[in-house]
Amino acid sequence: MLDDIKPFIILLVFGNIENLILAAQGVAAAVDPLGLGLISLCAASCWLLIGTFGTRFALKYAKYINFVGGLAIFILGIQAMLESIPGILSFFH
Repeated sequence: MLDDIKPFIILLVFGNIENLILAAQGVAAAVDPLGLGLISLCAASCWLLIGTFGTRFALKYAKYINFVGGLAIFILGIQAMLESIPGILSFFH
């Protein structure tokens, strides 16, 4: 099974980092932590099911999935940094 997910290891690592960034954005936006936690658990469960049952199908598209997933993670990371700039600048005033 480890050989099946080997092409997706980098995406899994950076996806988990992005989850931390999105959680930090939720905290900064003063979102209800219980609601955010429940929605996050539902999303993670869906991705687990998709990953479990779709891995064999997705292996032939691993290069494209890694590129699109990596691009999405990069764009969301840039968005998180840009949205935090006003808060950082107001801290120094």
